[in-house]
Amino acid sequence: MTTTPTRRHTNARAAVCYFFILLGTVSGAWAARIPDVKNTLHLTDGQISYALLAAALGLVLGMRFAGHLSDRLGSARLLPPAAIATALVITLPGYAPDLPALITALFLFGLISASVDVSMNAHGVEIERAYGRPLMSSFHGMFSIGVLAGAAIGGLFAWLDLNAAATLTAVGIPLALATLYVRRHLLPTTPHPTDPDGDPHTPTPRRARWNRWIILMGVVSFAGLVGEGAANDWTAVYLFQNLHASEPVAAAAFAVFSATMTIGRFAGDHLAQRLGPTRLVRYSGLVAAIGLGGALLGGQIPIAFAGFALFGLGLAPIVPQVFSAAGNQDPVTAGRAIAQVATVGYAGLLAGPAIIGAAAELVGLPAALGIPAVLALFMAASAGALRSPAPR
Repeated sequence: MTTTPTRRHTNARAAVCYFFILLGTVSGAWAARIPDVKNTLHLTDGQISYALLAAALGLVLGMRFAGHLSDRLGSARLLPPAAIATALVITLPGYAPDLPALITALFLFGLISASVDVSMNAHGVEIERAYGRPLMSSFHGMFSIGVLAGAAIGGLFAWLDLNAAATLTAVGIPLALATLYVRRHLLPTTPHPTDPDGDPHTPTPRRARWNRWIILMGVVSFAGLVGEGAANDWTAVYLFQNLHASEPVAAAAFAVFSATMTIGRFAGDHLAQRLGPTRLVRYSGLVAAIGLGGALLGGQIPIAFAGFALFGLGLAPIVPQVFSAAGNQDPVTAGRAIAQVATVGYAGLLAGPAIIGAAAELVGLPAALGIPAVLALFMAASAGALRSPAPR
């Protein structure tokens, strides 16, 4: 049921948008300056991949603690210091003197940013409850805006012939300072300390457990993020290698996918309110499957553009709806539930490109890209599971 938001609620919503933008901006700025760091440290492709893997391992490990901290302290208490630390730590890779230092810096970035990821999603769920309507999709859209902004800043600094250290410092320091102001607008949240013995007389004894529903939501988010990771790394390759498009045209296809992903994220809240999360995810999975399937079967560059545009639109609302469902299952364990789902889901974002690459070696790239299309159908078929079971 939609409620009329107060000034406090609108300020809190804007604050959550800021934190999504912050994490997107530091991620985009770092991604744009990876070539400079690689060149400065004279790293091979294999060596830089070890550093990137360290960030992924830090993120996954951080998820194990982030959900518990968010619930125990309250998302409003965890989010600001975690965001400040993330904005400061992202400057370290630019100053790394060698590969071990770079690996350490990126591991710390992944470890700390996990707390930002979980707590901002958990606080987003609280804002949704205050508004009485879906908002999670637009929050994730703000992350996409942040990635684009960070990439643009990185490109500008590269054009000015400034190194990665200058770029990441110019991004991280202002965001850390801005957080000191924005944090006051978050909604006060109630910490939920957990009794380790599960004493039934303790006011909040519940723990988020790895039940079948949580695992299924994690698998659905995994499927969605496999598609996103595959599109990020393989869209341009498919057009260039298999459809014989020029490099600029191939890059434009990925830009179209990214643009429709962003549009779909901002449209997702309205559609979720109008259709309900279950029907939205069902229809979105079908649109994604039809889009990617058409891009692969059409065999023509214009059809591929249209197909990848539909693929982006279809994928866009799914993961935000899954995170929202996990956070709303039980307010007391919202952070841990989101962390559990995200741990499984983000594995898809990391593994997706590798899965497609390995399959392409065996059956060719077009057939390998059929994997995300099949997973999109799986997400459509699993949409009914978003009706989460009542907490015990």
